[in-house]
Amino acid sequence: MEQVNHTMVTFFIIKGISDIPELQIPIFLLVLLIWIISLGGNITIFVLVCLDHHLHTPMYFFLANLSIVDMSSATVILHTMLLIGITGNRSISYLSCIAQMYFVGCFITQELLILTAMSYDRYVAICNPLRYRMIMNQRVCAMLASVCWILGFLEIVPYVVLITGFSCYRSNVVNHFFCDVVPVIKLSCSDTSVLEVLFIAEGAILLSLVPFLLKVISYVFIISTIVRIRSSNGRRKAFYTCSSHITVVILLYTTLIYQYLRPISPVSLEYNKLISLFNSGAVPVLNPLIYSLKNKDVKAAFQRKRSCFSR
Repeated sequence: MEQVNHTMVTFFIIKGISDIPELQIPIFLLVLLIWIISLGGNITIFVLVCLDHHLHTPMYFFLANLSIVDMSSATVILHTMLLIGITGNRSISYLSCIAQMYFVGCFITQELLILTAMSYDRYVAICNPLRYRMIMNQRVCAMLASVCWILGFLEIVPYVVLITGFSCYRSNVVNHFFCDVVPVIKLSCSDTSVLEVLFIAEGAILLSLVPFLLKVISYVFIISTIVRIRSSNGRRKAFYTCSSHITVVILLYTTLIYQYLRPISPVSLEYNKLISLFNSGAVPVLNPLIYSLKNKDVKAAFQRKRSCFSR
């Protein structure tokens, strides 16, 4: 449905990943599989951290928070494609579209901030090991996690306010598989300059660049401390505790930069759908795999709980 008279829309049409009818069932099955694995992996990590007292440390506290964000983000984004596959209905109400954009933005922000808190935790653990428990006490961890969640929910509010103020759209067909900010901005015939400036100033600088620089600064101190460790076994052990976090940070920032910090064009929107699928589906799947496969504590906790349930 094209809004040729440039009026306000009451609903949007989600174009999806592909228009080819033969691909709809394989796409639905792929998205369903990604969602199930993401949900299962992150729930497993969260439950292990809650039940195993060996994992009641700041590092795993933040990992549990990251798991909640990952499975929430995957559900909010992928449920649209799942509903389309089940019902065949590609329409989404205007308010539902705005709500989806809001929560997607919230979870992206929260993930960036939680990863920043995790980098600070690794900095304290390696650079100030004797004061680690005193600095990263329960109160500090709860405060850092609360700040990450609250800022995440508040940061996207200005975007939503500006988007709801758009008076008209050229079309109501969203060239994506969910309501994302970039393709919706592309549809608007209203003045989007303020939103684009906010997107760069707040989104790219304050919420992407600043957390990234904080992570870099943390790892500069971490690496300098690791280099000064005389024992090769000690250096290897210290780096091992950070390797999972570094992998996740690189993976997330690479996809977000490619997805949101490139010029908007019809070609880029098509590529963004593939990047978004990886970012919203594969990243939440890879996070628990990275932290479990590369982490002896998580694997040991899984073995202990499996032994308890098998008795």
